[in-house]
Amino acid sequence: MKLRELAERLNCRVEGDSEIEISSGGGIEKARSGQITFLDKAHYKAALLTTRASAILLAENYPSKRDAGLPPITILRSANPRLDFTRALEILYPAQVYPPGIHPTAIVSKSAKLGKDVHVGPYCFIDDGAEVGPRTVLHSFVTLYRGARIGADSLLHSQVVLRENSIIGERVILQSGVVIGGDGFGFVTQPDGTWRKTPQTGVAILEDDVEIQANSCVDRATVGETRVRRGTKIDDLVLVGHACEVGEDTVLCGQVGLAGTTQVGKHCILAGQVGAGGHLRVGDGSTITAQSGIPGDIPPGSFYSGYPAMDNKLWLKCMAAIKNLPDLFKTVRRLRAEMDQLNTQAKGR
Repeated sequence: MKLRELAERLNCRVEGDSEIEISSGGGIEKARSGQITFLDKAHYKAALLTTRASAILLAENYPSKRDAGLPPITILRSANPRLDFTRALEILYPAQVYPPGIHPTAIVSKSAKLGKDVHVGPYCFIDDGAEVGPRTVLHSFVTLYRGARIGADSLLHSQVVLRENSIIGERVILQSGVVIGGDGFGFVTQPDGTWRKTPQTGVAILEDDVEIQANSCVDRATVGETRVRRGTKIDDLVLVGHACEVGEDTVLCGQVGLAGTTQVGKHCILAGQVGAGGHLRVGDGSTITAQSGIPGDIPPGSFYSGYPAMDNKLWLKCMAAIKNLPDLFKTVRRLRAEMDQLNTQAKGR
């Protein structure tokens, strides 16, 4: 594709040769001729001097100095280089198209309902009463239990499982190995000390435009529902426990764990390995940094870290103090020795 055409579709201003061919995208440090890259963080500004990409997305007025001897690089001026790079990748790497139809190895119940132009791949299983919306794609080995429902234009990759009566909205993407509506972790102790399973009678619901990465689970509720609201994105190896609610456009990063009945507000970010105890609420617009533990409610708009999770500025002060604890301990021991010596001297008078 000519860079000129790509720039027009991105609505970016070109500085340099607009007739060069762009075949793909690349990271700024490893990009090669024929690729487009981007820069939006100062951490990578040194790479701008040496990158071998043919074109780069830069913010308006960002300097474009290059090392001597390197081939020239064409600049695309952008209001949001990262977003426009994403859009460029969408153009350069069109999504795969799956033709409508049911593979001969798939098993589809006679009572299941399939919308127009649905693709059902090899070895899928669609049980009684399940529903699949128009233009939805089920890749190989997808399993839909009884009564599971999927909206239009969704994409379920291989080995996805939708348990009974789970509800999936439109334009939902589920990566390989996702399980929606598996039993919540509910057990009660009996007089003899053994565990008795509590029936998980609720459902799991994903609203429109949700995406869930590989091997993550959204459990069904014991009673009622577990709900992930519109536009939320969930990373690999995340657990959303029974009866949780996750608000709109929230991000749950890798290995986040939400214990049962946790409520996470809209526009939140829970970074990697954040753990939340049950029966608590994380307020709208909050950010919780990696490996934090949440034992109680978090106010809206918070920026919290650590365990127990606390305001990030306070946590940073605590971490700085911890680094000084060995020296502080030495000082306390010295002062204690001096005090003991003074007390001994005072008693001898």
